[in-house]
Amino acid sequence: MNFEGIKKNYDRGLWNKLMVKKAVEKSVITAEEYQTITGETYTA
Repeated sequence: MNFEGIKKNYDRGLWNKLMVKKAVEKSVITAEEYQTITGETYTA
């Protein structure tokens, strides 16, 4: 999974914010990409 796939799944409602946050924690996406996807600032 990459940024594009995660964003697509989030936009479709298949992923929630917690799932996107886990992707940041696993270094799949960056905190900046989290903000792009969710519209919220990432906080650890």
